[in-house]
Amino acid sequence: RKRDNMKAPIEDASLVKATPFNYGSGHIRPNRAADPGLVYDLGPKDYLNFLCAIGYNKTILATFSTKYACPSDVPTVSDLNYPSISVVNITGQMTVSRTVKNVGTPGSYSVRVRPPPGFSVTVNPGSLKFVKAGEEKQFTVTIKAKGRAKGEYMFGMLTWSDGKHHVRSPIVVKPL
Repeated sequence: RKRDNMKAPIEDASLVKATPFNYGSGHIRPNRAADPGLVYDLGPKDYLNFLCAIGYNKTILATFSTKYACPSDVPTVSDLNYPSISVVNITGQMTVSRTVKNVGTPGSYSVRVRPPPGFSVTVNPGSLKFVKAGEEKQFTVTIKAKGRAKGEYMFGMLTWSDGKHHVRSPIVVKPL
């Protein structure tokens, strides 16, 4: 997966071993992309909430939407419903939420997690059952530091699978 055509680790432009910052969730496979199983769906409200989370005020938001006001309980940047899960300046633990939409046939997905070194990751619930296409399910991801983690970026992976589809989400954490 993270290997080149010579079966060696992928390198970045400086010939240093690449990280998920360089290669993301992996290479796209067009045939599988036509039947992804699950998607992280985003709409205009999600992006507007993200802009609120990074401090945009009503005047700047009016550039994008004249009828939108930031909610009183402004979501965090980490809660953008994006496949990649990124948490920086973590102390102790942090929980983020995500929603996936079934765009395939009904089925059950189980989660597998490879936590970043020095962290534990708990996903709740650990399985999602979809009875129809278009159905959405929410889950939370709790990332907890184990002892004193190094102050550098650490990488992990969360994968939902029904046996046919494998929906990957990189996890990136950086302790304070």
